[in-house]
Amino acid sequence: MFNKSAETKFVPVAVGQATQRVDGRAKVTGGALYTAEHSLEGLLYGVVVGSAISSGSVTSIDTESVMALPGVVAVITPETAPRIGELPEKTQGIQYSGEGGLIEMMVPMQDNSVSYAGQAIAVVVAGTFEQAIHAAEMLHVEYRRRDAELNLETASRRSKPASYCGMEPLQLETGDPAKAYDAAAIRIERTYETPVHHHNAIEMLSTIAKWETKNGDEHLLLYDTTRVLKSLSAVIAHCLDVPESNIKIVVKFLGGSFGSKAWMFGNTLLAAACARKLGRPLKIAFTRQQMFELNGHRPATRQVMRLGASRTGRIASLRHEAVSHTSMVSGYPEPSTGMTMMMYGIKNLAIAQEIRHLNLPTPMPMRGVGVIAGGWALESLLDELAHELEMDPIDLRLANEATKGPFTDLPFSSKHLRECFEKGGEIFGWKRRKMQPGLIRSGNEMIGFGVASSTLPAVLDDATARITLFADGTAKVRSATHEIGNGAYTVFKQIAADAMSMPIDAVEFDLGDSTFPDSPITAGSRTTASVGAAVLTAGANLLSAIKEVARHDPNSALFGLPVERIVASNASLSDNTAGGARESYSQVLRQAGRELVTATGVLTPDRDDKKFELHSFGAIFAEVRVDLSTGVVRVPRLTGVFDVGRVINPLTARSQLMGGMIAGLGAALMEESYYDPYTGRAVIRNLADYHIPCCADTPDITVETLGIPDEQMGLLGARGLGELGTNNVPAAIGNAIFNATGKRLRNLPLTPDKFF
Repeated sequence: MFNKSAETKFVPVAVGQATQRVDGRAKVTGGALYTAEHSLEGLLYGVVVGSAISSGSVTSIDTESVMALPGVVAVITPETAPRIGELPEKTQGIQYSGEGGLIEMMVPMQDNSVSYAGQAIAVVVAGTFEQAIHAAEMLHVEYRRRDAELNLETASRRSKPASYCGMEPLQLETGDPAKAYDAAAIRIERTYETPVHHHNAIEMLSTIAKWETKNGDEHLLLYDTTRVLKSLSAVIAHCLDVPESNIKIVVKFLGGSFGSKAWMFGNTLLAAACARKLGRPLKIAFTRQQMFELNGHRPATRQVMRLGASRTGRIASLRHEAVSHTSMVSGYPEPSTGMTMMMYGIKNLAIAQEIRHLNLPTPMPMRGVGVIAGGWALESLLDELAHELEMDPIDLRLANEATKGPFTDLPFSSKHLRECFEKGGEIFGWKRRKMQPGLIRSGNEMIGFGVASSTLPAVLDDATARITLFADGTAKVRSATHEIGNGAYTVFKQIAADAMSMPIDAVEFDLGDSTFPDSPITAGSRTTASVGAAVLTAGANLLSAIKEVARHDPNSALFGLPVERIVASNASLSDNTAGGARESYSQVLRQAGRELVTATGVLTPDRDDKKFELHSFGAIFAEVRVDLSTGVVRVPRLTGVFDVGRVINPLTARSQLMGGMIAGLGAALMEESYYDPYTGRAVIRNLADYHIPCCADTPDITVETLGIPDEQMGLLGARGLGELGTNNVPAAIGNAIFNATGKRLRNLPLTPDKFF
């Protein structure tokens, strides 16, 4: 699965230590520069004007009166917009187009048609941001309206995609689920629903584009809020007909994403194309309101679960059908059946997904993609079965635990979910839970305990890193990855330090530049495992290179030694025989007359030779208190124990998992967006009305990791964990509410009105 490197073992020293974020001080003191904060000479400001209708076409735009306003430089409309090529069908192996594709395939402002409210129909450009905003508000637009399709039940355009973005199947069946269901002693059929969620990262989408001519060729510099540097570079090159080698994209810090800032390419294409047209640098920054229209969202889902089981709790049959909406210009499906496909050892299993096209903005992945919706259904259903059988919900899950993929028949690379339940149950005090609901009361509040399994695919992706060791004894590591709040600057510095046997303070890690060695998208919790493996390999190759410098330098005390006698430790090379010579890396390079030595590490997973199911796992425990008179739910305690392979940095890992659990709390109790059923416009368009947990809502959270390396993930042995804390917190809370009150809620969020 991995490229060979010079070293075949890994001894963690810095890795595994709770190291403070190296970029923490810059972030809290304002020293970290985010995309919209860059300033270029002659910079213009563009504001996107969105459509007021959800279906139809633009018939006229009054540009003349707006052009007369102070500071306005241009009003770019579909009639005057620069031509932009069609989007590619895929990049980095991810399917973009067609039913099941990832992105919005409509290139912005290439014609007058309107497919959803908020769609970009003009760009107003001015000398200041305030002038551009004012002029955009003054722009008068006339439309020709068409009847909009806004109802999931009556949508005329429907499809059943074969896969999620060309990767995960969405239509599968094994065994005979219908026959097994009919023969089962216990049969349960339930419907679960989840609402629209919006990402709402603090930093909003923005792009700064600057064109320059060098040696007769066009070159493009972009500052952009992206976490897909390589994909974005390929898309810009494809759509704007410029060599990818002439494009430089920079994003040193990203102010959160949660699934956004990846595949909605419209703002970047508009900024680059309009800057080229105007001949001056241009910034386009979205408003908070536009983040609810042009930034994607998690689509609403409706899921029908049909389960058959024996009276001993063995699940004989399960069918999971899911419906979600998408836009008229995308085929994106929310992969709600992914967890069902691998979580339990069920011989008769079927999944089926359908998407329905509406005149709504385009949905896209959001943190816990698929599992937040699908896990809500699956883990709630398991709790319903446990209650029917009068069986402990943990015992039921373990009785049906999968040891291999039901559809792939491949064993799990490393699975310690049972240990997660055991440790979590002890920490949480699970044995105090009452089997029958409604038995624990404190004043006017009913108290209940709930549990759910959590899982997350462990992804290894192509990644490259380059390390340069300098004669002063310092090293710089570069990779075109991203810092989105995940601690990338810190964890890769830790890995590099251990890979080169150097003190961590002597190593610098740099990222966020498309001209650096290629790295994957920062998505699906793949970054640490993938880029970390490349850094580890680069470090091993660098050690090999500096050993060769010493062995071939007559001035070195290690000259002529067999390579197996030379060992690296504490930034030095030494002869491993008793009393052997020792030289620092700096000394080796200086005496050889070398200023530096460079090595590259490459990770190229063999996707055609998959031998294991790769997943992280966790157990989520929740305590709730429900006020019987108001229906208000409080969550005083959450406990999560996670099996994530080797933990690179316990401090940042705990932070990510805890943050994920808080996000899961929000999805359970309060997060919900609406679109007006008559106009298709977003009803909630600000952070005051889009409710997320604040400090007062955040419970006492306990986070534990097992820290068992996964040998099938390479020498590093780490798996992704960023989204694992989020996944299935809603189910654990919902199950706890049932245990407290005896009332089963099946529609998120679990707001007070659902009790009455």
